[in-house]
Amino acid sequence: MHRRDFISAALASAAAGLWLPAHAAAGVQARTVLVVGDSLSAEYGIARGSGWVALLEARLAKGKTPWKVVNASISGDTTAGGRSRMAALLRQHQPTVVVIELGGNDALRGLPLQSTADNLRAMVQAAKASGARVLLLGMQVPPNYGQSYARKFADVFVDVSREQQTALVPFLLKGIADGPDASSQFQADRIHPRAEAHPRMLENVWPTLEPLLR
Repeated sequence: MHRRDFISAALASAAAGLWLPAHAAAGVQARTVLVVGDSLSAEYGIARGSGWVALLEARLAKGKTPWKVVNASISGDTTAGGRSRMAALLRQHQPTVVVIELGGNDALRGLPLQSTADNLRAMVQAAKASGARVLLLGMQVPPNYGQSYARKFADVFVDVSREQQTALVPFLLKGIADGPDASSQFQADRIHPRAEAHPRMLENVWPTLEPLLR
């Protein structure tokens, strides 16, 4: 091909939006982070693209290694719901890393702690069996649930993480729900963080997630 023809073809491809990212052109397969969560990860009550998962996707897009983020979070989902969906999600997306952010709705519905633990354990085991690395995001409940229940609920995530030898963020909402200005960090329902709190949620996740991406 003459140089002039090559330039013309290149310009035509660019105009048609056919240029691929460098890693795609080089044949590098993007790896997948699968997030299985509830409304805290599903951008409930905030603008699309402002949640912590979307912020994670934007951060990873700036890196040299290609990553795709799949947000399979559903508002209102429980650990039982996540467990029922996990096998199909793993088959469909074949993730390298699975982030599990479920359990808060179990507490809101008063579901047995043993059931929550069993469901989390099953999800972690399924993800690990598929070859994925797993990050479990812990949750805590307000003091009005009672100190004993609150402690046992928080311990569910710690115990499953320790037993399954998986990465853990003990409290996704650390510095948000337990900070001095906690009331200003939440929407009117006092359950769901405002968009302004989601960057902090990502910063809570990132130090533990980042090593899993190497």
